[in-house]
Amino acid sequence: MEIIAFGTHLSRFHGYTVDEITRQGFEVKYRIYSMLLHDDAGSISSAYALTALKFSDFWSQHQNDFDWVFCLGDRYEMAAAVASGIPLNIRFAHIHGGETTLGAIDNIYRHSISLASKLHFVALEEYKRRIKEIVGEEDNCFTIGSLSLDNLHDLKLLSIAAFKEKWNIDLDLPSVLVTVHPETVDYNSNFLFAKETLIALSEIVTEKQLIVTMPNADTSGSIFRNMFLELKEIYPDKIHLIENFGTQSYFTCMKYVDYLLGNTSSGIIEAASFNKFVINLGDRQKGRITGDNVIHVPFKANSIIEAVKFEFKNKQIKNNLYYKSGAAKEIIKVIKNNAE
Repeated sequence: MEIIAFGTHLSRFHGYTVDEITRQGFEVKYRIYSMLLHDDAGSISSAYALTALKFSDFWSQHQNDFDWVFCLGDRYEMAAAVASGIPLNIRFAHIHGGETTLGAIDNIYRHSISLASKLHFVALEEYKRRIKEIVGEEDNCFTIGSLSLDNLHDLKLLSIAAFKEKWNIDLDLPSVLVTVHPETVDYNSNFLFAKETLIALSEIVTEKQLIVTMPNADTSGSIFRNMFLELKEIYPDKIHLIENFGTQSYFTCMKYVDYLLGNTSSGIIEAASFNKFVINLGDRQKGRITGDNVIHVPFKANSIIEAVKFEFKNKQIKNNLYYKSGAAKEIIKVIKNNAE
């Protein structure tokens, strides 16, 4: 196995998460730099083009070096890397295809990755049917659940004390885990969305500390980033801004907070495994299948505050739709069966 790191994994502005990969004992053999500093629509388009250009050279040099190349999810950087490998017939295996997120341009990137891939590992049977619609057949599509949930069996979470020592955040206090990314389809509305979110969070923070994982490298992501920085200045002791927790700390935080608020896929896919409710904002995740732990609200301060008043403690979360035992083993089995 060889790891190719690129995109925000190599961005110090976004936490330089390649270090998280190496800390877990994996060697990163290839590093491909293509991110730009700005996040306006033109810069995102340029970063896509630059990523495709750099991977064009990479695939040409390593055309016969990989039996399979795994590609996860729907990021534009991933779509660019995959697109440049199509003429060279690189064999891609796509994880988490078939899903729909109408509020993000990632929806287009995800489907394009699926079209370029020869194997598909999807989370739900509904997504398998969508893959058939996209690529025309489902013989090479396998329902495995979410791979991230498979990690929970072997992942040792931190204690509250260890988490506090590492991050200087006390999870014994009433807390909300907040992750808000921009909407990249209706990106001109993000100033309004950030304003409404700021109003809502300014009320929530009077009762709970806010643990914020910062926005990723999407169109207009800096709008929300600046909003969180402004909030931090007003409430320096009750707002914690984190570029990247890493898997262990992120899941530890999720375990102990009262609920999640934002529009990240982890709220849809992983929160139910921690018996957590999620206030999902806006349309970024619209179309993705959600469990009964997810409350959908628009980017309106009054609606967000009203959702916060929901009595979570009197509700039970039955299961996680996205969990299926043995996801990693199923992938290995399929790869072995398709070895040449």
